[in-house]
Amino acid sequence: MRLTIDDRVVEADRSITILEVARRADIHIPTLCYHPALEPYGACRLCSVEIEKRGRKKIVSACNYLAEDGLVVRTRSPAVIDLRKMILELLLARCPKEGRILELARDYGIEAPRFEPDNERCILCGLCTRVCAELVGVSAINTINRGVERGVDAPFGDLSEDCIACGSCALVCPTSAITEMRNVFPVTTEMSREIEDEYLDGVRDEDLGVLFHLIAGRTSVAGQDGGVATSIIKAGLEKGVLDAAVVVVKRRGSNPEAVLVDEATGAMQARGTKYSRVSVISQLCRALREGKKRIAVVGTPCQIRSVRRLQKGYLDREFPGSDIVLIGLFCFESFDYADLRSRINVILGIDLEDADRIQISKGRYEVSIGEETYSCSVKDLQDVVREGCQMCGDFVSRLADISIGSVGSPDGYSTVIVRSRRGKVLLDGIEFEGVQVNRDEVAKLVSMKRRRAERSFARVLEGLG
Repeated sequence: MRLTIDDRVVEADRSITILEVARRADIHIPTLCYHPALEPYGACRLCSVEIEKRGRKKIVSACNYLAEDGLVVRTRSPAVIDLRKMILELLLARCPKEGRILELARDYGIEAPRFEPDNERCILCGLCTRVCAELVGVSAINTINRGVERGVDAPFGDLSEDCIACGSCALVCPTSAITEMRNVFPVTTEMSREIEDEYLDGVRDEDLGVLFHLIAGRTSVAGQDGGVATSIIKAGLEKGVLDAAVVVVKRRGSNPEAVLVDEATGAMQARGTKYSRVSVISQLCRALREGKKRIAVVGTPCQIRSVRRLQKGYLDREFPGSDIVLIGLFCFESFDYADLRSRINVILGIDLEDADRIQISKGRYEVSIGEETYSCSVKDLQDVVREGCQMCGDFVSRLADISIGSVGSPDGYSTVIVRSRRGKVLLDGIEFEGVQVNRDEVAKLVSMKRRRAERSFARVLEGLG
């Protein structure tokens, strides 16, 4: 198929858009809402071009108009330039402080808009909502309202219960809108480094993150592995080092859920790993609103990132004097509990509700019921892994004050990475038997998860040029 773009004949497949044809031919068409890994949206209209076929001309958006044989395309005709100028003038009036808009406006000779300036950040391009839905698979944010009230937000305007802080939305956003939002928690590589500098102590280890102390421990508490996480919460509450803790419990007949506890018995009810992603933010905010200051939060890497992002951008300002300590769990991936329960019933013929202990070890998912242990390959459970896990490259909860898991330790012990002085205070408050950690074993899983995330993010990053 042949078409003409700006008096130049180019060849193209029939299945691609005018914009894709132009890009392959190194013909520049400006865009703000386009990303090659996402479905065309046509929101900004900045990619408008003039087409001519059978002697008739009209303006179309190049990002979602399919190329046709014999089509004549003009990317910089007077009508196209006038339209782009008007679009950019309107965008500049809406977002007068955004660098990308200012740069594009200058390219078209616009120094200031004729319209009353606003102070918005978001241009409603839809990139953030589409990358979250189409590539991450979480749909933590979406467009709300209509007309002049249209915007982007989490459900009901509340703090997002679904955001995994992967940072994809911030990467594709052409303005600073997403990073200015309080309801979602994008953490980019640069922001992760800022958080480490602000909240953590010690030296940076390429694989394990900021490292203050590394040890394997076993306590007298019959929790997961060495019971270190449960012991830390229990001792902190008993000794008054903590006012409260946000932990995850699993009650029979229900999904795992985050709860706020302020006594040792509550900590004991949260024993054992759930291998589910549970939002802890609402319970943390509840504790702060109730006037509690010293709060521990236990969570998976995505939840630790979310809390840190909220802490840095909002909680430290709104709740001055609060002392939040984060206990992060090692996590390669998590499961949807209802789907997992059904799958385990099919594979192993047991009900997860009857489990006394659940453990993932050496690629096996193990369930103990009484004296019996049942197991299957983790690979058999891949279709019930939670959405978005493929975008997470953090195995060891790098932004936590203390990270805890089983990898790298002997059976019955917990690997403990202390990352801050806050974390050391809590660890020093318990008695445990310590042994050496197999660092290479932990680093191997860190590397595997990081490589998987890099492959997943490649589609996002390749479209940013």
